[in-house]
Amino acid sequence: MPGHEPAPTAPSEAASEAAPEVGDLGAYMIDDSGRITAVNGRGLRLLRLNRTDVLGRHHHELLHRSADGSTAPRAQCPIMDAVLARASCSGAAMCFVRGDGLLLPVHWTATPLSGENGAGTLVLFHPGTADVTAAPPGTLPELERLALLAETTTSLTSTMNEQETVDRLAELVLPRLADWVVVDLIDEVGDIRRTRVIEYREGRPVRNPELEGPMPAVLEQSPMPLSRALRGNAASLAGPEVYQGEPDSGIAVVQHELFAATGMHSAVIAPIRGAREVLGALTLGRSGNPVPFGTRDLSLLEDITRRVGLAISNSRLYQRQRRVAETMQRHLLPHLPELPGVELHADYLSAPDASQVGGDWYDAFTLPDGATALVIGDVVGHDLEAAAGMAQLRNMLRALAWSHQGPPSGVVDRLDHAMGRVTDLTGATLVLGRLTPDPGAGGWTWTWSNAGHPPPLLVTHDGRADYLQAPRSLLLGTGVPADRADASVRLPPGSTLLLYTDGLVESRADGIDPGLVRLRRHAAALAHHTLEAFCAGLLEHVRPSDNDDDVALLALRIPRR
Repeated sequence: MPGHEPAPTAPSEAASEAAPEVGDLGAYMIDDSGRITAVNGRGLRLLRLNRTDVLGRHHHELLHRSADGSTAPRAQCPIMDAVLARASCSGAAMCFVRGDGLLLPVHWTATPLSGENGAGTLVLFHPGTADVTAAPPGTLPELERLALLAETTTSLTSTMNEQETVDRLAELVLPRLADWVVVDLIDEVGDIRRTRVIEYREGRPVRNPELEGPMPAVLEQSPMPLSRALRGNAASLAGPEVYQGEPDSGIAVVQHELFAATGMHSAVIAPIRGAREVLGALTLGRSGNPVPFGTRDLSLLEDITRRVGLAISNSRLYQRQRRVAETMQRHLLPHLPELPGVELHADYLSAPDASQVGGDWYDAFTLPDGATALVIGDVVGHDLEAAAGMAQLRNMLRALAWSHQGPPSGVVDRLDHAMGRVTDLTGATLVLGRLTPDPGAGGWTWTWSNAGHPPPLLVTHDGRADYLQAPRSLLLGTGVPADRADASVRLPPGSTLLLYTDGLVESRADGIDPGLVRLRRHAAALAHHTLEAFCAGLLEHVRPSDNDDDVALLALRIPRR
């Protein structure tokens, strides 16, 4: 590319997330084949290249040159060695060719990363005008420190599970920085718990649960390192000698026991801070590594704990939102009526993602003529707005079913007309049915109408399972007149009728048909179980592993004579 010197462009939002701005370091991401998938703005400026010149190109052929300007074979690329080995490595004997054709000697570090968007390798580089890899014994070179922080940011922010955050942290710092990781967290009521004590042993992180558990309260005046960190004070050095004297608190006793049990001769302790409160403390300790921690390590530890605090704060916010959504959803779902001679059971399973909690619902209520209305439905959308819309639809349906004594199809048709005029809902599916006793035959009759919903499943006591496919009409909210109809079936003694939402059977990868086959097979096999065990077994064995939707079930069983 000699003679070509385009002005660098600003990084796109996606690229900035994948290849972060890390001080004065250039950065780019490569996939497992070596092609560049993202680059940061500093990297473009150092290389005198545009983003379009870089993305999609093989990084070795595009950038790497020997001192004489020639390109070595791909097989001799040290960065690709790191990619294939999924291991971090660094070096200084490399030149990158700039967009103007001049060579740029660089120091570089390659670090494998993984996250929600897949695996890749982050390459950090810096002009090789000084020995940036030099560092005091026992500490990381500056480039590796920055690479660790970039890896920490990517790894910790890709999970919303608090304990998974802690475990990922241990994998990042052991044994690069320490032999031990100890995490103490303060919960939302102020209690402290030692959630992880992890040692690097036999080539992997190993938990020590016997050293974990509840912790005593923090004394406001204690000058001990952990107590200070849990109050939010700056990071500090610690060793077993600090806790040898008369303990000033219960925490000091626990710390003395920790140093004795782990053999740590040196430790650094820093607070884990959230946006408005202290979330806990992180301790890194050395036992096998003979080099004690120094003051230079304190700034690195505080940089790490800032990232840990952000990840834990996000996790706790997510969990609070999830609890609010689940509580709202569960309070909106009704209690089932007592129905002599028929057993009823319902289950609701919330979505794995709090933002997906929404519109699945069931209902059962007695009508003026003595029949029992049974409903299963799903409002379009997966959020709190969908949950609120579900409540609107359920209340409208109850009012219409109570006032209209005709067949279910008539109620559904009236609901469809009303929905577009008095709500903002864009669509919904449901099955509405009437359960009535059949005195002459000594049994029960189920009459239903289906508006675009997965078909009910009827399972006999001897294990025969059949879907009630007809009738089926358009979902609600289309604005198109629908020819809605009803069908009836007599429910044999000992039979089970199952109404369910698509979260039970639909897979993102495979669609709904394999799930329907799986549901029919498992329902037939579970027919002899209690109704509660029947539903629990379906939720355990039928729901697809890649399902991200909530699930509602409503089941009734006719007793055997």
